Amino acid sequence: MRPSDYARLFLLATIWGASFLFMRIAAPEFGAVTTAFLRVLFGVIGLAAILVMMKSPFRFEQKFGVALLLGVMNSGLPFLMYCLAATRLPAGYSAILNATTPLMGALIGSFFFGETLTLRKWGGVVSGIVGIMIITTTGKTDVTASVATGVIACLVATACYGLAGFLTRRWISQRGGLDPKMVAFGSQLGATLFLLPFFAWSVGRGPAIGWFQGNVWASVIALGLICTAVAYILYFRLIADIGPLRSLTVTFLIPPFAVLWGYLVLGETLSEGFGIGALIVCLAVWMIVSPGKSATQ
Repeated sequence: MRPSDYARLFLLATIWGASFLFMRIAAPEFGAVTTAFLRVLFGVIGLAAILVMMKSPFRFEQKFGVALLLGVMNSGLPFLMYCLAATRLPAGYSAILNATTPLMGALIGSFFFGETLTLRKWGGVVSGIVGIMIITTTGKTDVTASVATGVIACLVATACYGLAGFLTRRWISQRGGLDPKMVAFGSQLGATLFLLPFFAWSVGRGPAIGWFQGNVWASVIALGLICTAVAYILYFRLIADIGPLRSLTVTFLIPPFAVLWGYLVLGETLSEGFGIGALIVCLAVWMIVSPGKSATQ
């Protein structure tokens, strides 16, 4: 990897780490549904602007429908779940649970897509579960129904990400491929359309929202334009340059940045078991995503 690749990897981790901070600020004020919808709305607007500036043709190669469906699984549902979690968990907790995405991918691939799950990877799965239990059951953070709901929401989100990875390979990569920028744009458009009726219902029937809050709007706009539109471009560019496996290591880097942002901006503190649990989860992810001994060096 070149120095520029490392720089972009750390920049991406910084941006996505900040996304948990922004959700933590916006979701309790605007609600989970509204925050998730505004994130994908500003994301699709930002991606459209980037595509126009780059003079990229808006061609989906007969994959427009599947790109929209991928958006539901890869953005709509996960963003909604993380916004729900942000009303119940500190930013650092959501970030470390986000790092279980490869773990979920391994399980989904084994059970539904015929992927081989070796003994080492099974060890990673078990270790990941142990790490999550340590994070959520020790120290000052009591396992209330609210905390449990937040943890479950994060795990649903990572399961969606894991499933979306296999669906992307089946629906896009194995059918001639598609410009990653168009996959990103189509997925955000699909997520926006998916969340629109929920947003309309929430605004019309849900609790009253205090719309005139500058810091909340700044967080929502940053979520959409920076943490979604710009981050997607960075991420897909990294995949093209260094491959998906190395790009996936960003999940190791996100939690420290999320914890740092939460500490600096919100003064969040962590449970006594967070550090140990986080290390175990990172070890579990490494056991799952790292190549075996037979891999070509």
